[in-house]
Amino acid sequence: MAQELPIMESFLTIQGEGYHSGKPAFFIRTGGCDVGCSWCDVKESWDAENHPLQNITSLQKLSLENESEWVVLTGGEPAMYKLTPLVRKLKDINRSVAIETSGCYALDASVDWYTFSPKKFKKPCAEAYDKADELKIVIYHKSDFRWALKHAEKVSPKCLLYIQPEWSKKEELMAEIVDFVKSNKGWRISLQTHKFMNIP
Repeated sequence: MAQELPIMESFLTIQGEGYHSGKPAFFIRTGGCDVGCSWCDVKESWDAENHPLQNITSLQKLSLENESEWVVLTGGEPAMYKLTPLVRKLKDINRSVAIETSGCYALDASVDWYTFSPKKFKKPCAEAYDKADELKIVIYHKSDFRWALKHAEKVSPKCLLYIQPEWSKKEELMAEIVDFVKSNKGWRISLQTHKFMNIP
């Protein structure tokens, strides 16, 4: 099992999106992603070889030093890797662990929160729909509204539904996003509040 992972960065911040928005969170961003979203705001994470391998014990220590009880595994695409050893290390220090994933890879670890953000560029695996605690659809084009409804039909009844404007399109699409949420039961709006606050 993986004792080292390519890590782009780790930092303490405020969760900016979705259900847990507003709470302090220690983010661990893995390097490596083969999904390739054209509007990705962390494209520098894509090539895993550009990011040093980091021992999971050192990541555990960093989490302990940063004190936040909420740890978010993000990327890149964190589910590309065997995450069970890291998650166990974090659980050993009483951390709750969330993952942000496109759902393209089966997750081998048991996490406390699964944020599923499917992308058009690579098909999710079936388990993502069952595991998802929240479905987060990024709206870049008007056709994405229909795409959001399609994925919402596949998740479990417990899954929370979020629709989020892509940052550069927020003014252009916000009125339609508001109308969508008003007319489609169960949906909520997610905003990238960390960008409004100008924090990582």
